[in-house]
Amino acid sequence: MPDLLIELFSEEIPARMQPRARADLQRLVTDGLVEAGLTYASAGAFSTPRRLVLAVEGLSAESPTIREERKGPKADAPEKAIEGFLRATGLSRDQLEVREDKKGAVLFATITRPGRPAPEIVAEVLEAVIRNFPWPKSMRWGAGSLRWVRPLHSILCLLTTEAGAEVVPLEIDGIRAGATTRGHRFMAPDEITVTGFDDYAAKLRAAKVMLDPAERADHIWNDATNRAFAQGLELVEDRGLLEEIAGLVEWPVVLMGAIGADFLTLPPEVLQTSMKEHQKFFSVKNPKTGRIEKFVTVANRETADEGATILAGNLKVLSARLSDARFFWDNDLRAVKAEGLEGMAAGLSNVTFHNKLGSQADRIARIEALAREIAPLVGADPDLAAQAARVAKADLRSEMVGEFPELQGTMGGYYARAQGLPDAVANACKAHYQPLGPSDDVPGDPVSVAVALADKLDTLTGFWSIDEKPTGSKDPFALRRAALGIIRTILVNGLSLGLSEVAFASRTVAIDQAIRAEGEFLKARLLSRREDSMNLMRLLEVLEENEDGIVRKWSKVIREFAASTAESIFPTPEMIERAVVSMANHRKAAELRSWQEVLPNLLSFFHERLKVHLRDAGIRHDVIDACLAMQGSDDLTLLVKRAEALSATLATEDGANLIQGFKRANNILTQAEEKDGVEYSFGADPKFAEGPEETALFTALDQAEAAIAPAMQAEDFPAAMAAMAALRAPIDAFFEAVQINSDNQILRRNRLNLLSRIRSTCLQVADLGRIEG
Repeated sequence: MPDLLIELFSEEIPARMQPRARADLQRLVTDGLVEAGLTYASAGAFSTPRRLVLAVEGLSAESPTIREERKGPKADAPEKAIEGFLRATGLSRDQLEVREDKKGAVLFATITRPGRPAPEIVAEVLEAVIRNFPWPKSMRWGAGSLRWVRPLHSILCLLTTEAGAEVVPLEIDGIRAGATTRGHRFMAPDEITVTGFDDYAAKLRAAKVMLDPAERADHIWNDATNRAFAQGLELVEDRGLLEEIAGLVEWPVVLMGAIGADFLTLPPEVLQTSMKEHQKFFSVKNPKTGRIEKFVTVANRETADEGATILAGNLKVLSARLSDARFFWDNDLRAVKAEGLEGMAAGLSNVTFHNKLGSQADRIARIEALAREIAPLVGADPDLAAQAARVAKADLRSEMVGEFPELQGTMGGYYARAQGLPDAVANACKAHYQPLGPSDDVPGDPVSVAVALADKLDTLTGFWSIDEKPTGSKDPFALRRAALGIIRTILVNGLSLGLSEVAFASRTVAIDQAIRAEGEFLKARLLSRREDSMNLMRLLEVLEENEDGIVRKWSKVIREFAASTAESIFPTPEMIERAVVSMANHRKAAELRSWQEVLPNLLSFFHERLKVHLRDAGIRHDVIDACLAMQGSDDLTLLVKRAEALSATLATEDGANLIQGFKRANNILTQAEEKDGVEYSFGADPKFAEGPEETALFTALDQAEAAIAPAMQAEDFPAAMAAMAALRAPIDAFFEAVQINSDNQILRRNRLNLLSRIRSTCLQVADLGRIEG
């Protein structure tokens, strides 16, 4: 069975595109081969900056011959029906077979499709793949119609057997497939003829090309860490940068250089970010001081001077970049010293957060008010939380964050400490953005927790209020991440707070702020134009014709106020003040009523994100649903404790079997209530018990109810679940020994009421009816 080798050799492929391109090449080619009838043993894709490679082992030499039988019309069917069948099968009338079946004589066609040789199929598949390759961006060059990420120079396509190598006959826009490639652009640029994958990989290595990107990454990491270790330093890990650099070089050569002494006082995050973003350098730190002192760069070639010239050139560029960073740092420190972080944040009033949600300054004011309310719930000082909220986003106006947006929050912490603000405030500048992803740490300091929750709640309630929710895979404002961040912050810190309460408080703060701002604007307009008319109604008419939308937006309430006031009275400042106050109260009540209708949808969104989070932790969705149906489901910490306890109980034999007993009792009771038209919810009397099993169930229910109620009150869910699971044995024994629908109606009613006790006792813990199975 032949092996297939494909290489698509081009100008440099962007590093960020290479991983997906490898996967796409393997998927598209192997899927095409299989669809055409070929099979293979294994396949692997590789890439360097100038080539995409696919190696397929154990490819079948040809596709199998396919024999297909197709049933046609009756033998005596109209001639046009038979002609249509012949066209569909490609056969003539004498090639059809007549067979008898239940409906009489029927025509059958036997269609044979002969197999095709592998070279023919490979050529067909590869051409289709190259012409339709899903590059994120592609280009045309020359006069041809072919598109590729960069100009495509050559195609290597070989089928290798024990008898030798065969070039697959293929030509695309003047590029004819062959058996040659080229080595390293500078160190071995000549053509290389190969006979198969092993020969190809060996000759490329001799020509200074490491074909496997994983091997290049390992080589870079091992060489860099060893060089750092030899000097008593540590390489700062960055797997994303490592993968990118591995896609930039074909023959990695690791070089280490020292950062100029003038730049060592810069924050390590600044040095690391600047070197990574501008130069693709790894940072090397001193583990004793935490300072970034050196860097590692990766060259794409060996040089006679062992990289000295390359390092010298890199140091010149790096010094210029770090000089810029030091300039930003010094300017920001001067600004902080002169006006403080709150002064720096004042400029955010000119930065729009969202056209329907106001400026960044408006948002900061909302976060401050909400953080003050949340602080007591999380054990934080309200004044510190408010102060942290006021300065947490001030660094968005700093020159450093303007250059490196990924440093927002981090720089705020440095500037807060430079101003002498409390550590809790400085820590909140960075921590309030956390967690940035599912593996990121959550804030733990109470002040940071208060600001982080306020920040994310303001985002969610704001976008929910303007009906900008995530849809499908689209989430442009990262609302799912914000919700998961709130969930993880609450759970990791073991916070007991009602999401409904804090979400309502968040929207109340926003409504108060909007109404206050609009009210002040309107009051100023009314006062400035009050001499234009003799009464409030006429004044309103004048303003509606000349002023902006705020006047028209609130005119209904002013008209109502004016109608209840002597219109002939000249509108005094006191009257205007009362009108605006009346208007504000009316508007606030209407907005809060509207928000109460929206709030359940937001809580449902939180619950869906919680389900995803707990599912990853191994808790089934039906267990979560059973706990969500209980009161207090907006207290996520209690909800998770309940779900964990229920999940642990269901993992036991008693817990699993209890579900069956509960469902049996619930089904019998539900059917009886529907049939009889009554509710069996009280009156089960042990004096009507017959037999020890029925008496034992009464006793077990008494014991369970006595244990479950105080356990639930104390939020001891494991104890409540254990008491519930203890009912398994007496319930099983009861159903085995007792007939529920007895002919004696007194006994029947008593037993149905006893089933009601089983249901109500179990439902104190969770809605077991939602448990599947």
